[in-house]
Amino acid sequence: MTKRPNILIIMADQLAAQFLPFYGHKVVKAPHLSRLAGSGTVFENCYTGSPLCAPSRFTMMSGRLASTIEAYDNAADFRADTPTFAHALRREGYRTVLAGKMHFCGPDQLHGFEERLTTDIYPADYGWTPDWEKPDVRPSWYHDMLSVSKAGACARSNQIDFDEEVGYSARRHLYDIARGPDDRPFCMLVSFTHPHDPYAILPYYFDKYRDDDIDLPAVARLPKELQDPHSLRVMHVCETDVYEPSEEEIRRARRAYYGAISFIDDQVGILLRTLKECGMDEDTVVVFTADHGDMLGERGMWYKMSFFEAAARIPLVIRMPGGSDQRRVKNTVSLMDLFPTLTGIARGGDEDLGQPLEGKSLLPHLSGGGHDEALGEYLGEGAIAPIFMIRRGRYKFVTTSTDPDQLFDLEADPLERANLAANGASAAETALLASLRAEAATRWDASRVHEAVIASQRRRRFVHEALMQGRHRPWDFQPMVDATRAYMRNTIDLPDLERRARMPVREVAPGTGNLTDRKRA
Repeated sequence: MTKRPNILIIMADQLAAQFLPFYGHKVVKAPHLSRLAGSGTVFENCYTGSPLCAPSRFTMMSGRLASTIEAYDNAADFRADTPTFAHALRREGYRTVLAGKMHFCGPDQLHGFEERLTTDIYPADYGWTPDWEKPDVRPSWYHDMLSVSKAGACARSNQIDFDEEVGYSARRHLYDIARGPDDRPFCMLVSFTHPHDPYAILPYYFDKYRDDDIDLPAVARLPKELQDPHSLRVMHVCETDVYEPSEEEIRRARRAYYGAISFIDDQVGILLRTLKECGMDEDTVVVFTADHGDMLGERGMWYKMSFFEAAARIPLVIRMPGGSDQRRVKNTVSLMDLFPTLTGIARGGDEDLGQPLEGKSLLPHLSGGGHDEALGEYLGEGAIAPIFMIRRGRYKFVTTSTDPDQLFDLEADPLERANLAANGASAAETALLASLRAEAATRWDASRVHEAVIASQRRRRFVHEALMQGRHRPWDFQPMVDATRAYMRNTIDLPDLERRARMPVREVAPGTGNLTDRKRA
């Protein structure tokens, strides 16, 4: 293949890997995603850089840890001078396009994307800034248990409106690219907001499942005395500590979540069909992933904000052009690894990015090699100090200055019932624990990060209060449509307009006057 491939990245929101059929789930129906997984590389142990919407996306875009780029929480400013893979691919001559949710906070709402097709579903201001200095005060704007208690089918929701707009805009833009004169390769990120709570989905998708078929959490709600301190704080933030859902409510919430996965699956199927209709499926890399997972009732917890598997482990599938390299990779990798991977695809393997990255290229994994490590940080709601995670081999280590350390052997204990840092560790595991503690202390200056988070929170709350006074000028992205260039207009040469008015494009054969179909170069 001499032409550099196009890249289509499809992203779901709050989708845990364990709830997909090609990761072993027995109930969820996702045939399009399963076919994609069957024709590409499935990464079995991919982790988010931070189990929260905005920080996870910023770390994915930049290939850097959240603390490095000050991407602390869902109201953190994503600095405009932070290089992203959209910047890198654009410098390499790619046409970079964004459709859907990225939760960019701050004035820059593009971050290297040349085109943005939709607005975001979430605000771009600092209004959701946490306050670590008031740990007992629950943020009024945060998740609560209504998402669980009121779960079920709905005729409409703003999330359904949003995702249907995202899917339509992306599909139409693919047709425009195929019909247009711009022969640059493209990188398009299509980012949906499902299956993120609230757990409500159209009846068509809700009715794909029955309550009796829905599995209950593998680990039931733990007594308070057996919960770790961070989980207790997260449960307080989400009001899980004062509301325990019934078995019926848990089943309905999970049923709606599964229905939302099927909804996303259909959106993926439509996009893949569109690629084929445009004649671009054979020269496009397809990536499917998510920003973080969802506890979905495991351990009595909901949503994300922790490093337990359901919240932190995410799907990642990469299908190279042609889709003939089926592979499953057990090595631990990170969402941050996408930056060097995508630029490596664009450059044919050259990974000289001119800056240090915590992310590492996944290209070696596509041929049987590759690294085996993921780093994570959590600096948002429910924390009172930075929380750091190292996943390497079969072990996951989580540490913070305010709570006891956690060490889990995920091969022997995939449900994370036994914290080896508390008891039960072998001599070798005790030595490993000491090594990981030393590594974390060397890798992260926890006190400095803590001070930086507090200082950032104070600044952003001050600025937000000021900007809410007087005339408010939001940073939310405003998609603009140039109607003067749409459909039939006299400002466009008529033969050229009609040539590109349908798919496939109709070309005039030289010297004959006959129209022939043209496949995009």
